[in-house]
Amino acid sequence: MPAEDSTPTRPHELVERALELSRADGCVVIADEESTANLRWAGNALTTNGVTRGRRLTVISTIDGGKGTASGVVSREAVTLAEIESLVRAAEAAASAAGPAEDAQPLVADRPVAPDFTAAPAETSIEVFAALAPALGEAFARAGAQGELLYGFARHEMTSSYLGSSTGLRLRHDQPTGTVELNAKTADLTGSAWVGAATRDFADVSVADLHAEATRRLAWGARRIDLPAGRYETLLPPTAVADLMVYLSWSSGGRDAAEGRTVFSRAGGGTRIGDRLSKLPLTLRSDPAEPGLEAAPFVLAHSTGADVSVFDNGLPLTATDWIRDGQLVNLLTTRHSAALTELPLTPAVDNLVLETADQEAAPTLEEMIARTERGLLVTCLWYIREVDPATLLLTGLTRDGVYLVEHGEVVGVVNNFRFNESPVDLLGRISEVGRTERCLPREWGDWFTRAAMPPVRVPDFNMSSVSQAS
Repeated sequence: MPAEDSTPTRPHELVERALELSRADGCVVIADEESTANLRWAGNALTTNGVTRGRRLTVISTIDGGKGTASGVVSREAVTLAEIESLVRAAEAAASAAGPAEDAQPLVADRPVAPDFTAAPAETSIEVFAALAPALGEAFARAGAQGELLYGFARHEMTSSYLGSSTGLRLRHDQPTGTVELNAKTADLTGSAWVGAATRDFADVSVADLHAEATRRLAWGARRIDLPAGRYETLLPPTAVADLMVYLSWSSGGRDAAEGRTVFSRAGGGTRIGDRLSKLPLTLRSDPAEPGLEAAPFVLAHSTGADVSVFDNGLPLTATDWIRDGQLVNLLTTRHSAALTELPLTPAVDNLVLETADQEAAPTLEEMIARTERGLLVTCLWYIREVDPATLLLTGLTRDGVYLVEHGEVVGVVNNFRFNESPVDLLGRISEVGRTERCLPREWGDWFTRAAMPPVRVPDFNMSSVSQAS
């Protein structure tokens, strides 16, 4: 018997083979090819680096019946051509065992074939850090001379997704995702400052600038000031704003709002679309073509959830305003939930931008600090959890630097706090908005990296209790 061909199977071939083997009434197949490179460092020295590769194949089978269409979804890692049939049969069995899917819709069709559908997947490698690694070495030397210790990691992932369907879809998207996080600590480990950045390729990341900012924050901590819990005028930098706005976005499902379960539900029925959430001309938007934040231009759904449906795979995504000039204009919907609620069809897009109309006139965070008589500068938030979905009340902790600003200058570091705030309520209380810039959400950076946010001033941010977290 001839030996089995050892040539690696290309992702599009897995998709085509799965569709060929399908016996279901409808079939969608997604092949995700991933490669990841990473660097880690601790105590002013690189500790680990490496590259990993992975493959996941997802088969979605749909079966029509007298009471409706059922769906079955099965995903497996590292699938070979020989293993595809068992995966396809498992998806068909799951569909046969399921009842009619509530979100059932005709599979998307009539999309142009991606010209690179049969091309090899994009890949990353350790070379993506060719400029970053020596810059880190220089930062380690500076940190050592200054009595600092640097910790952190950099990660770059390239995911090529191939989507095919029995209705003729042949779509592809290559998604680069890069992050770098740097923690600077004093030699006795009593002081800590965090900075981070999101990137597509690290070409726009300056380690020197990140280190300089971390060093500046450590210097601010030379004076320790203890403050009680209470409401404080607070400056939130872009990363902290991103953590709050990402949670707001995740909580903006149209169906949940229409059924009276969220902060976006209108008393007496319906949704709050049309309500003014901010007196300032703030716009929260998403756009798959946003420069520097480019994301998939079509739905890639590996499972069905409250605001995503596997039946919508391949649906085109476009620029969408969620809040426009302070007014709520859209909520997350699938084709099913849009029809159910009579809301526009506005699927999720994997990026988020908050901005004011006049970016040229918007101040920088430095300018906002300079005109603060007395207030707090909170550099980042963490351990954010929902307390009340009806108001979207969140609780969480401050971390790695809360500073007191007096007469336009940072005068010292203060203790950490637990906060209780609703990002929707905050939108209505923000008194000043700065210039929007790309940023990395600290809390949600493992799940959501494509964000651009401004710094904001909140006159009465609720620091509900003092925290011992460092």
